[in-house]
Amino acid sequence: MEGLIGKKLGMTSIFDAQGRKVACTVIEAGPCVITQVKTEEKDGYSAIQMAWGDKKEKHSTAANNGHCAKAGTVAKKEFVEFRNPGEAEASAKLGDVFDVNIFEEGQFVDVVGTSKGKGFQGVVKRHGFAGVGEATHGQHNRLRAPGSIGACSFPARVFKGIRMAGQTGNKRVKAVNMQVLRIIPEQNILLIKGSVPGHNGATVIVER
Repeated sequence: MEGLIGKKLGMTSIFDAQGRKVACTVIEAGPCVITQVKTEEKDGYSAIQMAWGDKKEKHSTAANNGHCAKAGTVAKKEFVEFRNPGEAEASAKLGDVFDVNIFEEGQFVDVVGTSKGKGFQGVVKRHGFAGVGEATHGQHNRLRAPGSIGACSFPARVFKGIRMAGQTGNKRVKAVNMQVLRIIPEQNILLIKGSVPGHNGATVIVER
């Protein structure tokens, strides 16, 4: 597995070769610097650590500054570890830089991000419940209620996993099989078909 760290800039639309309008997400991906290489002999597994986003040293910790200095780069904001790297990444060394050129147009990728937080929501919005439905028959202000949750005097508790109201969103989500429509290497831009998790400006990971 290999990929890049980036930032979701927003959404737009482009026209494909058949003249169809296609919605896509604009992601600024890379350039990412390798700040650590893990091996089976030393760490028990093979992986590479990539860093992205420059950060002022005065706003960073001494540990972060020293860690990045070993790779010959300035302090970074985001660090992500990629296990089971591909051939190019497996032979990489500290300080090597990867950019959007590792991807190809038409390729399918996975995008990992944190979904938008929507706060405490009811079962209709959170789980797609239809509500009580029948407004007559004695219903009063119960149209979006969850209804019975099953348990009574026995077992006198709520079973785990019952779909109820609660915190919605703000979770790590992976959108799989997203097609790369266009690559703009001069600006480190990827145009990916469809929507990806996260708000504009959120950090995302693009895996191939």
